[in-house]
Amino acid sequence: MTKTPHKEENPMISIMLNVIIPVVVLTYLSKDEYLGPVWGLVAALILPIGYGLHTLIKERRADFVSIIGIISVLLTGVFGILQLPAQWMAVKEASIPLIIGLAIIISLKTPYPLIKKLLMNDKLFNVPLLQEKLKEQGNEAVFEKRLVGLTWGFASSMFLSSVLNYTLAKVILKSAPGTVEYTAELGKMTGLSYIVVMLPSMAVMIAVLMMLIKTLTQLTGLKLDDLVAPHLQEKPAK
Repeated sequence: MTKTPHKEENPMISIMLNVIIPVVVLTYLSKDEYLGPVWGLVAALILPIGYGLHTLIKERRADFVSIIGIISVLLTGVFGILQLPAQWMAVKEASIPLIIGLAIIISLKTPYPLIKKLLMNDKLFNVPLLQEKLKEQGNEAVFEKRLVGLTWGFASSMFLSSVLNYTLAKVILKSAPGTVEYTAELGKMTGLSYIVVMLPSMAVMIAVLMMLIKTLTQLTGLKLDDLVAPHLQEKPAK
């Protein structure tokens, strides 16, 4: 029985629902003459939460990182509605990537390291072929040892994100919670986080991924075209 082909997530839809629309709502529609700060915050969070839950239901499995993301958005709403001091928001912004980074490292002590789920998965690589070649070359133990170093590298991107998130929140969130100004600042923080936080963190992640690819080519003897998942491989011209 053949598996139904996995339909890849549209990155533009994800960016629209998770970033652009919430930023517009927080910045412009949360003014008193429109939705107001509280309902503006609620409206801005409905789309990311709904999209996250929809993705989880569609994938039919509970993904650790996705669940943490949904919890983060929910906490943003709770903190805003309860009008907790901005310090709590800064701590929340820092704690989410910190938790993910620690979980990645701790998972090394379990039979299911998160680094394999995040990077060594069938969306990126031809995992069965990789496992077969590692076994043939007698490099399974060597790969597991190198994977520890890659795990620390990947976790470092989360720790960097934690520091940058906290700094960004402390710099931007200056107004009293529950005010129009504070809600607008949340929108500004959300928008800037994809530049100030995501770009440096992504640079570290890409470096780790490139190191992983180099490690796999060395230990398996395969070329990059053979390493990647079948749906990412170049199709021969007809």
